[in-house]
Amino acid sequence: MKIIVLAILTCLTISCQSQSDKKFNLGFEKQTNSNALSDGWLKWGNYVLSIDSISNSGGKSGKITSTDNGTSGSIVYKIPANYEGNSIELKGYMRIRNVENGFAGLLLRVDGNGKPLVFDNMQKQNISGTKDWQEYSIILKYPDEAESIFIAGILTGKGEAWFDGFELTIDGKDIQSLEETEKPVYNANLDKEFDNGSKIEISELTPELTKDIELLGRVWGFLKYYHPEIAKGNYNWDYELFRIFPSFINDTKREDLIIKWIDNLGEIDECKTCNPTSENAILKPDFNWITNSIDSKLLRAKLQYIYKNRNQGKHFYIKMASNIGNPEFKNEKAYSNMPYPDTGYRILALFRYWNMINYFFPNKDLTDKDWNTTLKEYIPEFINANNELEYEQAALKIIGDIKDTHANLRGGNNKIEEWKGNNFAPVHLRFIESKLVVTDYYNPELNIETGLEIGDIIIKIDGEKIENIISDLSKYYPASNEAGRLRDISADMLRSQKNEVEIEYSQNGILKTKKIKLYPRSELNIYRWYRKNNEKCYRLLDNNIGYITLMSIKDKDIHNIKKEFKSTKGIIIDIRNYPSTFVPFKLGSFFISSSTPFVKFSNGNMNNPGEFTFTKELEIPKTKESYSGQLIVLVNELSQSQAEYTAMAFRAGDNTTIVGSTTAGADGNVSAIILPGGLRTMISGIGVYYPNGEETQRIGIVPDIEVRPTIDGIKNGKDGLIEKAIEIILNE
Repeated sequence: MKIIVLAILTCLTISCQSQSDKKFNLGFEKQTNSNALSDGWLKWGNYVLSIDSISNSGGKSGKITSTDNGTSGSIVYKIPANYEGNSIELKGYMRIRNVENGFAGLLLRVDGNGKPLVFDNMQKQNISGTKDWQEYSIILKYPDEAESIFIAGILTGKGEAWFDGFELTIDGKDIQSLEETEKPVYNANLDKEFDNGSKIEISELTPELTKDIELLGRVWGFLKYYHPEIAKGNYNWDYELFRIFPSFINDTKREDLIIKWIDNLGEIDECKTCNPTSENAILKPDFNWITNSIDSKLLRAKLQYIYKNRNQGKHFYIKMASNIGNPEFKNEKAYSNMPYPDTGYRILALFRYWNMINYFFPNKDLTDKDWNTTLKEYIPEFINANNELEYEQAALKIIGDIKDTHANLRGGNNKIEEWKGNNFAPVHLRFIESKLVVTDYYNPELNIETGLEIGDIIIKIDGEKIENIISDLSKYYPASNEAGRLRDISADMLRSQKNEVEIEYSQNGILKTKKIKLYPRSELNIYRWYRKNNEKCYRLLDNNIGYITLMSIKDKDIHNIKKEFKSTKGIIIDIRNYPSTFVPFKLGSFFISSSTPFVKFSNGNMNNPGEFTFTKELEIPKTKESYSGQLIVLVNELSQSQAEYTAMAFRAGDNTTIVGSTTAGADGNVSAIILPGGLRTMISGIGVYYPNGEETQRIGIVPDIEVRPTIDGIKNGKDGLIEKAIEIILNE
């Protein structure tokens, strides 16, 4: 017996020794100071963090406990990104208790150039309630310019969460044993001259100077994406703008100055692989500005020579994602240390964004106004932005001009959020029959206190008519179409910095006025409203009709759906939500009898920025199982991106009918954009088309049968779209 005990103790000692010898303390076991977190672990947020003896393996775990006055907390470990690879995966175990009004999850973030490059915190999975230890994972692309890796456990809302056994791999190899690599050093990264400011001031912005600054912005962007020396990372192109700008605005011979600027970049070798723009390109580089805006023949010739002998292949500032082909904007610094950037940095923000859209936005031709006019228009707006809020508003307005619901400010927009307000009414609003209507409660227990009923129509807020509020706000809510814009505005209509707002509303035809109490976001179920259906994702309705919601579908459900619904009279698939699992091929194949094309894309060309061509069509593959009944797909303005793509896949079915209203009109993989001041936005990075070339951007998924909710239906708890779907199936 003593021998057995000794053997066990020896094994435990070896195990502990093995843990402590590991390069990174990802299991929480090493804790030098018993009054602190385990070695290497950090705190983000304002919840209580501790090390607990309740663990999945070993003797310790990281614990997060919510507080009454906090909003979130993360227990974080930082790892230098001295590794190469294509994908990064974080695995870990999590246990939760009484998590509500929020979620718990693992967090993986990779930073570079002072900004997050890729990020996931499992928010979309909406893990809440009480659950015992379970393993979870996050997989992301591993960016070339990675500098720091953050792994974490996160908790928002209320409750407790424990984390243990984190494991990080790059291309499937454990980072604990992965060999570190030495990354190349670029001159662009060594240039620090303007880290603390551009030193640019403009005393008077005349129309002539505005026109010349526009030319400089065009040339700056042209050189950034075409000149081989800039592509090699030999120049910090942000700071080169700051170097030329003071001379440029004070020199009357500005074109001569640009010529000298170009000459100083070095000689360009003849390009033997530069192909002309494809005749089949659906978008082509537009260089009319070179002819129309430049007087100097020499400058025109130099720019044309650079284009003819432009960079090919690897580029310091841009690459195209290998799997789909959307642009990835690399080595773009966020300059988060200056939330209100100085004049030069604000001009840089405009130049950077305008040129990204000009060369790499696949839907540039679908904007309401000619993108060529936009740069000049916004120069005064960015230069004259007098504070952080005005800068963020200027950014939001030009972002709105590309008409893309994927585009918005999704980070660094502190003043915009403050301007909109941190307090919310506990009711969900939608525009129904062109009126702002109460459709649900975030927190049903507050409905009596609020005094509003489902179906009430809001007419005025603090004395202002709803239509006037919409008119004032619209320019700050980027969207592909009006359905998407009103969807987003409705969520903020009863939002304010104040603790209450006064509303005039109609309840059962009677006009009333009252003050509504507002609550901090952390006290409301705002996020969970969008994923409030945690029940089984499929069920059998009366008359042998199957119903599926993609809001909570999982891969494991698909086999059972096919088995249980094969003999139904019809199936309703509800995509008035964001699908929790990617199902176009696995479930879409159930509704076709032969392989069927359903989509094609347009991709940019980093060897010829500004050129976009179609890819081959993608098909839904035929499988052994095929459904013979009717398929009804439900969509509305909540259907966006992956939801729209999924609807396209189902539309390829043999007997599919789309019912509802126009979707958000923003499909395709997104590309992140970082702007000075730490602003983060996105674009739809590929164009998405039906096989016949019909566009989906801005248009969305147009239903075969249009059905919109009614105020009476909302009041009576009826779902008109489901009712119509059942009617179609029964009347076949």
